[in-house]
Amino acid sequence: MARGAAKKAKKGGLGETTRFLLLLFLLALLLRSFIVAPFSIPSGSMLPRMMIGDYLFVAKWPYGFSRYSIPFGLLSFQGRFFEETPARGDVAVFRDPAGGNEDIVKRVIGLPGDRIQMRSGTLHLNGKPVPKVRMADYLMPITPNSPCRYVAAERARVVSGEAGKRFCAFARYRETLPGGRSYDVLDQMQDGQADDTAVFRVPQRHFFMMGDNRDDSLDSRFPIQMEGIGFVPADNLIGRALITFFSTDGSAEWLKPWTWFSAARGERIGETF
Repeated sequence: MARGAAKKAKKGGLGETTRFLLLLFLLALLLRSFIVAPFSIPSGSMLPRMMIGDYLFVAKWPYGFSRYSIPFGLLSFQGRFFEETPARGDVAVFRDPAGGNEDIVKRVIGLPGDRIQMRSGTLHLNGKPVPKVRMADYLMPITPNSPCRYVAAERARVVSGEAGKRFCAFARYRETLPGGRSYDVLDQMQDGQADDTAVFRVPQRHFFMMGDNRDDSLDSRFPIQMEGIGFVPADNLIGRALITFFSTDGSAEWLKPWTWFSAARGERIGETF
């Protein structure tokens, strides 16, 4: 009797653990599919708002749900459920229109039917220039994961600060979209590759996306054939940036646990979009 009870308890314990792990997996899948998902910033195309090493939560519900909302490609279907249109100025995460499994983050600039053009580095929306005001230079701390990257390396400006800290200086401007949404953009040069463009007419159920680091962003100004993203289909939208939950300057070392804390950019944690 005692031996049989022990065997039954052992089987029951294994079964309970399996059920618990399965339930935990399903809850995590639902959370990532329909509520929030983590996203890391791998490049400086969204400076100054986003830095390499930032980690953020992306809200999955604002634009509805498509096959790209489901992790690991578990479901494949066409269209979106509960579809909503992004607002101009939203920071959105979407699947690369060129194909593959890469997720990209940019700012929503143009909605379906809009006409977008760059003239001498100034954004024009539906024939009108978007107000652009010069701000103080943006000083980006130079760290192991954030070098002083300029499209034209000879134009890079490095300045020194207190305690020997070095910063990469960028010309910063404040843009204000119709409706009052404003944000900072960087301008590395006056004659950038996409500072002057043709007029882009945004098709239905597509969006025009741009990076805030205007001269270092392969965005909707560039077609897929030029390694850009072209117009982003509505079905490729994944979610809207919500909050930064962690940020690191890249100086941490696995074998030195104290560097995990010293590498953290505490001032960036908790910033919302």
